Amino acid sequence: MYWGIDLGGTKIEGVVMTDQHADSVIVRHRIDTEGNGGYDHMLSRIKKLVDHLEEASGYRPEQIGIGTPGTTDPKTGLLKNSNTTCMNGRPLHHDLEQILGVDVRLANDANCFALAEYHLGVIPQKFPNAKVVFGVIMGTGVGGGIVINGEIIGGLQGIGGEWGHMFLDDSGGDCYCGSKGCVETIISGTALQRFYFERTGVQKSLVDILSDKNSPAFKEVAERLIYFFGKGLAQVINILDPDVIVLGGGLGNIDFLYTEGRKSVERNIFNDQLHTPIVRPELGDSAGVFGAAMLFR
Repeated sequence: MYWGIDLGGTKIEGVVMTDQHADSVIVRHRIDTEGNGGYDHMLSRIKKLVDHLEEASGYRPEQIGIGTPGTTDPKTGLLKNSNTTCMNGRPLHHDLEQILGVDVRLANDANCFALAEYHLGVIPQKFPNAKVVFGVIMGTGVGGGIVINGEIIGGLQGIGGEWGHMFLDDSGGDCYCGSKGCVETIISGTALQRFYFERTGVQKSLVDILSDKNSPAFKEVAERLIYFFGKGLAQVINILDPDVIVLGGGLGNIDFLYTEGRKSVERNIFNDQLHTPIVRPELGDSAGVFGAAMLFR
């Protein structure tokens, strides 16, 4: 059995699979995180979800993969860089093994996304010979994951793939990480909504902003996204030169990123042409929990 949990800021999702295939799911369940209850309450919610999966499947897990916001520091064993701030500085891995009574393996949610698409999603379907894959998360924040030969590359400090906190442009302003002008401060959904509000004084979701093509501010938002998407992703390609890039998160549904966005990337890479496929994911919002299940494949 393959057990996976995707720990999100608002939802916790769990899955039990019989094989390394997306169609082998026997149980899948989702509950509210209730993160405002604090760290210990979140642990109890994870335990509640696992108990439900056990009862519904009729099996007891021996090991569980868990995707988390943030990452575990390899040196200290403590969680860091999570936007669910009550988890930062806490021994999440240790505490989960204690409360669940099974072996646990943690990975950043963007790494889980990349791992799922590598093993179960678009890569085996369309790019079976790909060895190096970069998975992009663009939504409320911006993250990324690197998978090489089927394995996550977390890095010495556990920050492999974190392109969302590379410097991009001062216009992004201060980032919660303590730096200024990070990718996340410019092309995340949150940042683009803020940019729109500064131009119009109107609060709108990014979906509404990009669907109103008659609005003068639409062009400004779209051009900003295209321009800086190219600048930011080109840096990843210049360093990693992956075989495939998979776009996930809410912004991955924006059609012009695969056309005008791609042209913007091509203008900024250290090559005369862009050969790298930039593709949509196959697994949608299931990728995180499937990737977590693959941590113990």
